[in-house]
Amino acid sequence: MADHRLRAPHGIVRRALAPAGLFALMAAAPLRADAGVTFKLDRMQAGPGETVRIEAMFFNDGNATATWDAPRELVLQWRDAAGRVVRAPARLDGGTAVLQIPVGQFSRATWSAVVPEQARGLQAIAIEGEPVLLALDATPAEKGAIVGSRAIGPIVDPRAPGAVPQVPDSGVLAAVSGLSAGSGPGSTALSGPAPSDATAPGNDEHDVLSRFRSALSPYEPVYFSFGARPNLNARFQVSLKFRLFQPYDGEETGFLNNLYLGYSQTSLWDIGENSAPFRDSSYRPAVFWLSDRVWESQDRRKSLGFDGGFEHESNGRDGDTSRAINSLYARPTLRYRLDDGSTLSFGPKIKYYMTREGNPDIADYRGHVDYQLRWAKDDGLMVSALVRKGHEKGSLQLDMAYPLRKLGLGRLNGFLHVQYFNGYGETLLDYNVRAKSQVRIGLMIVR
Repeated sequence: MADHRLRAPHGIVRRALAPAGLFALMAAAPLRADAGVTFKLDRMQAGPGETVRIEAMFFNDGNATATWDAPRELVLQWRDAAGRVVRAPARLDGGTAVLQIPVGQFSRATWSAVVPEQARGLQAIAIEGEPVLLALDATPAEKGAIVGSRAIGPIVDPRAPGAVPQVPDSGVLAAVSGLSAGSGPGSTALSGPAPSDATAPGNDEHDVLSRFRSALSPYEPVYFSFGARPNLNARFQVSLKFRLFQPYDGEETGFLNNLYLGYSQTSLWDIGENSAPFRDSSYRPAVFWLSDRVWESQDRRKSLGFDGGFEHESNGRDGDTSRAINSLYARPTLRYRLDDGSTLSFGPKIKYYMTREGNPDIADYRGHVDYQLRWAKDDGLMVSALVRKGHEKGSLQLDMAYPLRKLGLGRLNGFLHVQYFNGYGETLLDYNVRAKSQVRIGLMIVR
């Protein structure tokens, strides 16, 4: 058989990996989807110098997998006795937290903060950049007017006719507002301090970048893995999608909000050969409609997703080695949430080949359906299978991923990736060639 491998001139490795790295970084950008983050404190009272923890829960109530990049640091706004703003940091426990949250699931992160020495009384703590206020009595428990003292006065039922609620004494009111007597003109225990004007003005450039990053999200798995049969080789894939129409906060997602542009690239690299040639690459731009949840059962354990659209696949060559496919596809995906918190999903990708340049008989090797089965545990093991069945020919690909930080490797991001392939068409160039079974091990960034 003729050697059709693409030889790499000096420097090709650097030039080839640069766009791949760029796409991998873009795929890891955080997605601001239809999701909600709620914050709460781990306690009701803590005096100056004591440590409190802020817990955030991210719930993905949208229709696409969300990426939550929890910030390393939150800036908290406290108040001193005169009502002035005291800014202090809260640092993320664990250092980093970039999490993939499937539809209908949630994840948590916690930050630790020390109560400032200037903080007094009942605090309404603001988190800069978040529409939230957290209540905390910043007085030692034995001295606190709210936590440490018993209230004096009758119990009044506001629903009873003619009931007049009792106003607490001035000491309690001062504790609630964080003010002392004579804290400044216009400030009283009942009205509290004036709102802070310390909010930074908007940054248009930052807003544009934020919107751009919020529209980007992972598409297919992103990985780089090595094999050794017959010689040292590597297979890597980069993939991302871009949401064309971003819904407004709180808006129900409509048809247009689920339209995406996608791009995936899969390459096979013969590292062990002379000049380290790339055997072949597949480039797959696509435009499609996607919703991970078009139906859901009442108990939220079963759901149905769907994506479909147009996909072009080619190896970017010309002449006898040129391969290209234009296809329409539809993929319904059924998901079931198991009792142990894992999710089992099955999604057959049904394809109609519009054109088949350079490979008119590709359906005999790939068939018209990609059968995809996947089982994954939140922040745990993931196993998936891809089966293609043509006319007495086909292929099997198995993938496994496990968080590296759970293998005693510190705070290392990503997943240990193990991949097995057997059958026809590992590359588009060799769609009608049966490859030797291959096991590869490496790093998976998005699974």
